[in-house]
Amino acid sequence: MLDTLRPMAIFARVAEARSFAGAAAELGLSRAVVSHHVARLESRLGVALLYRSTRRLSLTAEGEALFEQARIMSEAAETGLAEMAGRAVAARGELRLLVPAMLSEGPFVQDLATFREQHPGVRLSVSFSDAAHDLVREGYDLAIRLGPAESGPLMTRRFMEVGQKLVAAPSYLEGRPAPGEPADLTDHDWIRLTTLPRDIVLTGADGTTAAVRPEAAVSADNARAVGRLAMAGQGIALLPAFLVRDALAAGTLVEMLPGWKPPSPGAYFVWPENAGRKALIHHFMDFLVAHLRAMGVPERERADA
Repeated sequence: MLDTLRPMAIFARVAEARSFAGAAAELGLSRAVVSHHVARLESRLGVALLYRSTRRLSLTAEGEALFEQARIMSEAAETGLAEMAGRAVAARGELRLLVPAMLSEGPFVQDLATFREQHPGVRLSVSFSDAAHDLVREGYDLAIRLGPAESGPLMTRRFMEVGQKLVAAPSYLEGRPAPGEPADLTDHDWIRLTTLPRDIVLTGADGTTAAVRPEAAVSADNARAVGRLAMAGQGIALLPAFLVRDALAAGTLVEMLPGWKPPSPGAYFVWPENAGRKALIHHFMDFLVAHLRAMGVPERERADA
């Protein structure tokens, strides 16, 4: 197979130029070498790929079919090499990021600062938002999203899991029993973060699972707002662990059902398939994954984001 790839790449140039001499000049080869490789390819395939005349070349039906595949192969190789070269040089340019609003209160902001310190040639434009956005139409280069992977014309890469906690304020529990098992959640007021699935699957210490769908008393699309509503005594909420860590330590929130582990939704990088600045996008993704790993946070196993 490997000895066929070079003749295919040369054939693609000949087909584009419709000339052995033109392809030879582009490739920096002699006309004889170019002609030899095309003839070798035809011999291997057992078909004629080109009609040759004194004035010009044209493709046979078999040549047209092979040209399309050879062109795709050549473009993929050139794109890959260009991307690797882009990663090897210093990251420069503007990167437009879209991230969940909750990350504005976590360590992610310091991650942004560290990235800028390492890559001062990069200009960051960051939107902290939980609203639905069209990355392609609005011109974002890269998004971070929680929950199920995206569908449609978007590229995705799962890079960690986000630990969650079931919490409520002491004031909410006054005069009512705390839930003792997952089924009890349906008897309580629920504050739902609408960006996450309605169904909640809890896992016990013995591996037992329990699926519940509490009826929401209040719904909001912003995790910080859900946290404030929980601290105001409006009900039980399921929130990212990093967002409620300080409140749990201070006692303004308490953990519900500590013997049951809530789901840990995946965190995904999402970017348009035809995005520009691909090298810069990968610079940022690789940086963040490496930074998490350096902090002792394995990919796909982050228990407390």
